[in-house]
Amino acid sequence: MNVHHDPFADLPPADDMPPDDRFGPPHNPFLEDAVPRASRFFPASEWSGKPVPPREWLVRDLVPLRTVTLLGGDGGTGKSLLALQLAYAVATGGAWLGRGVAGGGALFISAEDDEAELHRRLADVVQASGGSFDELDRLTLRSLAGEDALLAMLDRSGGVLLASALFHEIEKRIAEENPALVVLDTLADLFPGNENDRAQARQFVGLLRGLAIKHECALLLLSHPSLSGLNSGSGTSGSTAWNNSVRSRLYLERVIQDGYEANPDARLLSTKKSNYGRNGGEISVTWQGGVFVADAPETGLDRMAAGAKAERVFLKLLGLLAAQGRRVNTGGGQTYAPTVFSNHPEAEGVNKRGFRSAMETLLAAGKIRLAEDGPPSKRRQFLEAVE
Repeated sequence: MNVHHDPFADLPPADDMPPDDRFGPPHNPFLEDAVPRASRFFPASEWSGKPVPPREWLVRDLVPLRTVTLLGGDGGTGKSLLALQLAYAVATGGAWLGRGVAGGGALFISAEDDEAELHRRLADVVQASGGSFDELDRLTLRSLAGEDALLAMLDRSGGVLLASALFHEIEKRIAEENPALVVLDTLADLFPGNENDRAQARQFVGLLRGLAIKHECALLLLSHPSLSGLNSGSGTSGSTAWNNSVRSRLYLERVIQDGYEANPDARLLSTKKSNYGRNGGEISVTWQGGVFVADAPETGLDRMAAGAKAERVFLKLLGLLAAQGRRVNTGGGQTYAPTVFSNHPEAEGVNKRGFRSAMETLLAAGKIRLAEDGPPSKRRQFLEAVE
């Protein structure tokens, strides 16, 4: 006779078994060992009677504190130099592109330039500012050129980014020095994942933003635009999550009109995104003596005069072309009015940007309009003056 042994007969009663050995959901150490979060639930009434905290800026309307700002620019435009000038201004309590900055320490970490190149660039900045290296004890530099510069490691099994040993080393230094600004140059050397992966982009910015919040500093992350971002002038890189995750995004570009660069030393710094200020702001700068210098600001009267001139020339050229039986439109292509007019011998120095602004102003004022003609199957639109 076969005797079947009960495999559970030798087990102790259920009440005497350790909780992890009973049947049921498996033990999850992450639920028990998780580090308590700093965030909390609280009623909004807690703010009753308390003053509203002011918005904090490193550079007003450009670089906010306690978050990440992305500074993009194609290779060779000078974004690293521009960021180094900002770090110098913060450390010395000076100005940056004619704008005041919040004083404090600055930490500049480059994964692109070696120490000799950083020395040369900073020497130009010091000389242009009339200062000396003796006063730069609050500016800390580090070159990671030629080293592993990744600030995170990718757990490929779960697609999660984990802070690297270098990240923790940098955070320790930030805690020791308490800088107002941390510059990280550049994204391509520091980020371990796929720039087109939305989740990875958001996780990486989240890691950096955590640093900025915890240590109450501004974090400036430098990046290169993608080919599409370069061609479109948007300056975006990889996934749109980079743009969506940061609270401020600046873009430094060369000044090129219709494929022609009139001044190789001219640059335009524009605000592509600002959650805390106005988008679309522009600062014209010129490279002089190894540094970028802000161009003289255009006054309100200058802008009004330039706008009035562009509108006058637009109407003049629209009439000239109409008399020749030539038509222009607002939709782009070879007959796009701003392009055609900016290339005309009688453009009087007005560029494509000026004609585009004039066209929008004249359309809004009802001084020009879109008309159309042609058979029903092939209607064509064109611009004409309103008499």
